[in-house]
Amino acid sequence: MTAGAVAKTDNHILCKVHCKEISTSIDLPALSERFADLKSASILGGNPAKADADRFSYWAAEPKEIFEFKTGQKDPFGKLYEVLNKYKLLDSRFRGNDKEDKGNHTGLGQPHGVAPTGMFCGGWIGYFSYELGKYIEKLPETTIDDLKMPLIRLCFYDRLIAYDHIEGTFWLIALELQGETERAQDKFAILEELVRESQTIRISEPKLADLERIDFSQIRCNMDKEYYLRTIDKIKDYIYDGEVYQINFSQRFECEYDAEAINLYHWQNHYNPSGYATYIDGGNFHIVSASPEMFVTINDGFIRTKPIKGTRRRIIETSGEDPQIKETNTNNFNELLYSEKERAELNMIIDLERNDVAKICKPGTRKVTQPRTIESYPTVFHAVATVAGELRSEITICDILKAMFPGGSITGAPKIRSMEIIDETEPTARGVYTGSIGFIGIDGSACLNIGIRTIIITGRKAFAQTGGGIVADSDPRAEWAETITKARALLAGIRSVMRRA
Repeated sequence: MTAGAVAKTDNHILCKVHCKEISTSIDLPALSERFADLKSASILGGNPAKADADRFSYWAAEPKEIFEFKTGQKDPFGKLYEVLNKYKLLDSRFRGNDKEDKGNHTGLGQPHGVAPTGMFCGGWIGYFSYELGKYIEKLPETTIDDLKMPLIRLCFYDRLIAYDHIEGTFWLIALELQGETERAQDKFAILEELVRESQTIRISEPKLADLERIDFSQIRCNMDKEYYLRTIDKIKDYIYDGEVYQINFSQRFECEYDAEAINLYHWQNHYNPSGYATYIDGGNFHIVSASPEMFVTINDGFIRTKPIKGTRRRIIETSGEDPQIKETNTNNFNELLYSEKERAELNMIIDLERNDVAKICKPGTRKVTQPRTIESYPTVFHAVATVAGELRSEITICDILKAMFPGGSITGAPKIRSMEIIDETEPTARGVYTGSIGFIGIDGSACLNIGIRTIIITGRKAFAQTGGGIVADSDPRAEWAETITKARALLAGIRSVMRRA
């Protein structure tokens, strides 16, 4: 892509994308640490699990523009459509050399090659809260929104650093914007300086957590155990009455937090590296997500969604092959593989996602491209499946959200009635939890996670929410124990990075 004056238009700000591969060695946590010092930073990934997820990690900060939609405002999708169409590519065939920047002024290497397919090359990074679903379907509004975060928050980044975990290469990305005096080379120079500064940073290994020593008497919850157990019985009554087949029911935990948010992100990336991990600096709040679940990925007119239903613990072998650990992991793997309950849960969600994808895809292109599969993650085994299709040419990201959001794996089936029951039974708004976090590229690509294993930090407090799928044969006390087990992993990380721990 050659540099030069960008054409003007009355309707859009036209952009060119400049991509520059650099030869350097950077410690990924150090790069995250440096970007966390910048205004409105967003980090996607930065850990080894990205290689098996969507391959790339991204670091961006100091956005050109921030879009927020808040509770009480109207027409979120109209406003979203307008802001997403504000910036347009001058040429959609943007993935190529920046041939005018021939000088090697930094010693980091010459630009060469083309940006890999699927790499985010500038645009919007942010989140969509679960309660955005109330603007898609007519749903009750009885939960308390005590955190009062925006329902949508997206930052437009005109420069970022990308890392290709497969090739082990770094890329500098710069957008040249219509009417802007700052050149792509100037933006590259800023990014290169951040790279150099990152190389001087050393991040010590985070302190190991003791999951079993979490004192729940010091943890506040939005419901007590008796309420939780009664609600599971109530949900099962709805299932027996034929109103739903499955409900994803959750509870929220709250504790004090006195550390930097990036420290918790380092901890999660070290001990629980997740393929769709995210760090979002929202100014007066931070989001730290260790999500392993992809909501949607959009590339070249095709869409994929990959729901998770079914989890078992996986023990990490620290040295050699411990026969006892190996046997435990094998037993847990097989237990999940042959669980009829877990199989039925995922099959219901596959059908739900097939129906959602069919609303926006060309007839005959929707298919299950990956049937139920047990995948190994750093600390767990998950049962997953993938549903895909070719999008109709007129479909926009707003159409996709209205057809599919929120994800079926964290609502239930049927989706609308499940969401009604969730609103009836959960006392506080979910917010980012079970919403989606990720990017929407200026080229029309997108990758959004499901906001599980996600912690909100605001007002020197941390909020973590966990839940599970409730079906007809669910045992209320077992479901309670599962949410506590999931919470321990999140709360242990919080406790480990606390200054007063």
